[in-house]
Amino acid sequence: MPKHLALLGSTGSIGTQTLEVVKAHPDELVVEVITANRNADLLIQQAREFLPNAVVIADENLYQKVKEALLDSDIKVFAGQAALNQVVQMGTVDTVVTAMVGYSGLLPTVKAIEAGKNIALANKETLVVAGDLIARLIQKHQVFITPIDSEHSAIFQCLAGEPEKIEKIILTASGGPFRTKTLDELKKVTPAQALKHPNWDMGAKITIDSATMMNKGLEVVEAKWLFGVQNQQIEVVVHPQSIIHSMVQFTDGSIKAQMGLPDMKLPIQYALSFPDRWHSSFPRMDFRLYPNLTFEQPDFDKFHCLALAYEALEKGGNLPAIINAANEIAVAAFLKEKIGFLQIPLLIEKAMNGIGFIKNPTLDDYIATDTETRKLTQSFL
Repeated sequence: MPKHLALLGSTGSIGTQTLEVVKAHPDELVVEVITANRNADLLIQQAREFLPNAVVIADENLYQKVKEALLDSDIKVFAGQAALNQVVQMGTVDTVVTAMVGYSGLLPTVKAIEAGKNIALANKETLVVAGDLIARLIQKHQVFITPIDSEHSAIFQCLAGEPEKIEKIILTASGGPFRTKTLDELKKVTPAQALKHPNWDMGAKITIDSATMMNKGLEVVEAKWLFGVQNQQIEVVVHPQSIIHSMVQFTDGSIKAQMGLPDMKLPIQYALSFPDRWHSSFPRMDFRLYPNLTFEQPDFDKFHCLALAYEALEKGGNLPAIINAANEIAVAAFLKEKIGFLQIPLLIEKAMNGIGFIKNPTLDDYIATDTETRKLTQSFL
């Protein structure tokens, strides 16, 4: 039986690669819904190729353009946030791929889980912002979540058959493009330099997060909720070659590592094929080309965002939601050259100190925290 997908964020980096996987497995995967934020042209092109039942353009100003372009088809066209929250509940959909960037993935994911849909999760911010709530919803509605992040996919695979025996999870990080730069050099780096990741082909926001190592900080929070471990059981190790995607150390001291070339289509395909493994034509790894796999301790002084993420994880409550919202505003400001690279963690820290702490937040609290944090962080610019 094929899986019937709602692909949220089909025009982004993960979305376009997901559609490549769909194209390679037409008998196993059927696209029912695709959504985009503002990239109407690519959404129209994808709709014509994959012929979903429905498309959603989040920006309501672009509704007419998409509607008119697809008039000669049977594809239903919707617009706006409310439509996003509704299409994930469609009866023809059984799996929702959350490939949208940032906080915008939270509400559609909540609605999908409540409608009993399985989740292929690329939108880590959903678990960062509201991990406790999402974990409870998954248990209540008995749905399955498979991670798309390469690190969490690696851990997921390492845990197959023995999830109860974890001593610690070891998340690997490339260290980004600035791993060897000094603090003085980091003061002068530009968005163009930060967008040149040494190993991975990703969207702009996650590439900057990789450069600040906030991406790894968000992944630490994500790992806690995905795998039900204690904070002290999650360790970050810098592995510049990005060949070992992550590791699990078990209670007997043995370690399992998942390895492969840095290609996001691999974890995307595994998230959609699980519990099977489908054949792929992705490049195979030749160990002889990688004689030196190295590991380092992350520099928490130089990459202060990682330290802030650990602090948010330790305190819990709405603090992870605060760092996520502040980071989204700070990264957008850096990309527009309104602030310097080293000001990103400073803005996040100011927001952490400026927003009221809520120990046991509700969904409404998470939404209010996000709104307040964005407003406050914007005022710092």
